[in-house]
Amino acid sequence: MKSSMTRINYVLNKLRSVKRRLMRRSEGEDILLKRYVRVHGKQPNLTNPQNFTEKMFCRMISWNRGHNPIFTQLADKYTARAYVSNKVGEQHLVKLLWHGTDPSAIPFDTLPAEYVIKTNHGSSNNIVVKGKPDRIDVISRLSGWLNSNYYWSCREYHYYHIKPRVMIEEYLRNQDSSGPLDYRFWCFKGIPEVIQVDNHAHDINPFFDTQWNQLDLYYREGVSRPAIARPINFEQMISIASRLSAGFDFVRIDLYNLNGKIYFGEFTFTPTAGELKLRPESWDLKLGEKWEMSSEV
Repeated sequence: MKSSMTRINYVLNKLRSVKRRLMRRSEGEDILLKRYVRVHGKQPNLTNPQNFTEKMFCRMISWNRGHNPIFTQLADKYTARAYVSNKVGEQHLVKLLWHGTDPSAIPFDTLPAEYVIKTNHGSSNNIVVKGKPDRIDVISRLSGWLNSNYYWSCREYHYYHIKPRVMIEEYLRNQDSSGPLDYRFWCFKGIPEVIQVDNHAHDINPFFDTQWNQLDLYYREGVSRPAIARPINFEQMISIASRLSAGFDFVRIDLYNLNGKIYFGEFTFTPTAGELKLRPESWDLKLGEKWEMSSEV
């Protein structure tokens, strides 16, 4: 009886999985449209989008029907490394200490005292290790992440076909050990327009222009927007962001800068999965005007 029930459950789960894949496009589009209405309180203009956020949802809806595989390659934190190396040089890549698909194969005994474990196929799947890790907990968490398809969380199609992998990278240490600032260049067809600065805690939200004048732009409510010193070699950061973003209507290029040594972070094609309200509202149109939607790459 138990064996029979197990077989039935297996078949039912398989059928649910098949139905989910078959309904992916239509359900995904419906979910995306409802998300826009929930965030903005109105329907998006999909036939003639003007605002940045409308264009973001047009992109996500269009990609949900299929897109150029380059976007999956660059959303994949592992395969993006080859693209970055070719465009700007491997010296801008964070040192990769290990990678693989089996968390139990991680060579804990040969790793340094500090490092970062992440997966290549999602967002915020990071473990910062300082000292001796709880190996069972790390393996368990990674196994759960590897068994998930990040697409289903927010319907960002460029994550759908990524083959999950564990990556272990060198820990980037700054002077106060708080972790490096994340400089996020919002780029339109190879031209950086605004730079968002973030930290590990995600509790700041300042934006700057390319002359490093602080802007009134923000999208996180209730967090500080401190004045941040212009980073060393800022012009080189602009150059790197320009080269990496060339050919794309819009992409956010994330970089780190440790005492003038610049490291690539990631490509972000749909920031916050579209769940952002730019403030003041005039910025939604300003950045929308920068985004000339066309066939990319």
